[in-house]
Amino acid sequence: MTDIKRTLTENLARVRERIAAACASARRAPESVKLIAVTKYAGLDVLKVMPDVGLTDLGESRAPELVKRAAAINEFLSRRARDLSAGAMPRPHWHMIGHLQRNKVKLVLPWTEMVHSVDSLRLAEEVNTRAGSLDRVVDVLLQVNCSGEESKFGVAVGAVTHLAEMIAPLPHISLCGLMTMAPYTEDETVIRSTFTRCQELFDEIRHDLDVGPQFRHLSMGMSHDFEIAIACGATIVRIGTALFEGLPTVREETADADAVSAD
Repeated sequence: MTDIKRTLTENLARVRERIAAACASARRAPESVKLIAVTKYAGLDVLKVMPDVGLTDLGESRAPELVKRAAAINEFLSRRARDLSAGAMPRPHWHMIGHLQRNKVKLVLPWTEMVHSVDSLRLAEEVNTRAGSLDRVVDVLLQVNCSGEESKFGVAVGAVTHLAEMIAPLPHISLCGLMTMAPYTEDETVIRSTFTRCQELFDEIRHDLDVGPQFRHLSMGMSHDFEIAIACGATIVRIGTALFEGLPTVREETADADAVSAD
């Protein structure tokens, strides 16, 4: 566990340096960008040390995995809290960053701080209903398909403003901004164009609609393109690969378990 913590600390330091450099180039404060650690392939031992190194905003793209991981970490931290010598650790804030089906909303909402991937009125209404039953107001972002790729989820660019107008009044939803993903490409012009379009939509909605002061987030950028996203106004970046390089993955844990079973 000590080696895992050391490697994660070093990786996090490098990522934060890159964020700070990108913010400096954009004449922004590093504090204006929130880092979400995408846990998709991180092993459970890695997850357990994340609070120790200051990673408390965690993102998952699959609903069942979010619930399973959030419950496991919650139990681990609860056991740890009973050991007075360990000291209290902050509970992670979980972000649902992947496509969310309406029948999974009830499953993830008790664990989720923010849903980044609302892409229809029906989904927003389901989140609103389930949040009401929990007596909560849930932060959401509208996912926009700014790249126009058929393989990506998200609201079409031309429909975003109308959808935002319908969602904003829902009483148990707080519409906090937009999310998008750029194509996975080495062409920085294509990436920048995608992020710039999302920033333009964000500014249009904030100018044209009464969405409130909480509408202030642009969730854009992953390990391979977050510097460009920051230059285009991202306030949230979703980082996985760059944080977990050299650390145990879910696939490795599964392979080890299979090997033990085979023995």
